[in-house]
Amino acid sequence: MNTTRSSALYKEALNYFPGGVNSPVRAFKSVYGTPLFIERGEGCQIWDADGNQFIDFCCSWGPLILGHNPPTVKAKISEALDKGTSFGAPTRYGNELAALILNNNKYIEKIRFVNSGTEAVMSAVRLARGYTGKNKVIKFEGCYHGHVDHLLVKAGSGLATFGVSDSAGVPQAFAQETIVIPLNDRTALQEAFEQNKGDIAAVIIEPIPANNGLLLQDESFLNCLRLKCHQHNAMLIFDEVISGFRIGFEGAAAYYNIQPDIITYGKIIGGGMPVGAYGANKEIMAYIAPDGPVYQAGTLSANPVAMAAGIAQLTACLQPHFYENLEAKTQQFVASINAHVQTNNYPLNLFSIGSIFWFCFAKADNVRAAHEIQAEKMDYFKRFHHELLQNGVYVGPSGYEVGFVSAAHSEEELKQAQTIICRCLDIVFEKVTTT
Repeated sequence: MNTTRSSALYKEALNYFPGGVNSPVRAFKSVYGTPLFIERGEGCQIWDADGNQFIDFCCSWGPLILGHNPPTVKAKISEALDKGTSFGAPTRYGNELAALILNNNKYIEKIRFVNSGTEAVMSAVRLARGYTGKNKVIKFEGCYHGHVDHLLVKAGSGLATFGVSDSAGVPQAFAQETIVIPLNDRTALQEAFEQNKGDIAAVIIEPIPANNGLLLQDESFLNCLRLKCHQHNAMLIFDEVISGFRIGFEGAAAYYNIQPDIITYGKIIGGGMPVGAYGANKEIMAYIAPDGPVYQAGTLSANPVAMAAGIAQLTACLQPHFYENLEAKTQQFVASINAHVQTNNYPLNLFSIGSIFWFCFAKADNVRAAHEIQAEKMDYFKRFHHELLQNGVYVGPSGYEVGFVSAAHSEEELKQAQTIICRCLDIVFEKVTTT
């Protein structure tokens, strides 16, 4: 694969950006080679600066549920763009997107738009503290909630990729307000509440943890969280930046039929534009300024171009059988690869939920907690990723990250990708057994 142009662009970028990138996991540090600079995308295909073409399962890390450059989203962006890019004032696009969400999501009654998933989580935690008058937050090892200072403790995502569990520059005093416990551990949860009696403001969790592998939780554990939060007057925050509008329009809250106190969103609601949001019932949201004492603001919040993109994308997501069809073709795709794996007795399992999937390079029926991921097996993924690129399939450059199927992935393209993936697995495991 020719990477001359991408390599040159990366060499140039090293002069401008730390590590040559604007988000760490893009740096290809955990896989072979240097980052590919993408020139354009169409449907489920992307092309890099050297003209290499790939079937894309990264989908911009999840937002592109309709695929790249969908005509309806593009047209709505153009409509908004013709009127201006930003006003620092309300626009009808914000109203329209909020109505679209709230009228089709019974788990929240009011919403506030922000500019990223990180900002949504930061605001949700502040709201929980302001509403309860308490200080400490319980989070779970391996769950990533953006680069919020006090939540960069035992986090996933890029931090897992680079083998660290926290970040320099976070004061110890901040970290002490965060209590980290393993996923799927009821005993640790109970002990955390007992040891910090009366001072737990919130429990925050990715109900479908998808930033450090795909750590699918038992529904009973999520119900346990709901019960414990109720018993201790703490708020349950569902971080649905990934799972929101991906598993279904109402996300994991509806999938598990659990009512969180606050939900955070991002990714899909921006239609490929930068956006985040958090929502709750009217009583809780009344604590947000200007109605209440919890301050949160943003110059570009509810940017009209981002709102317009979200309107077009979520309108498409509301079409009959959209999610059923997306899940069905994902299941078929995953099942065909798993069948090949089982036939050849490879140490791998492909986990999935909805249109999310994850290559777990270990023989396991389930992986529910971060410590169950075998870090030493990531060398398999490193080789696998290299072979995929050589054969025209693009996935995120980290074995801890999940992949996504979009509405733009056709049956033919999925079959083509399946064939390539199985062939690449054959190459990877042949190499492993002969070294």
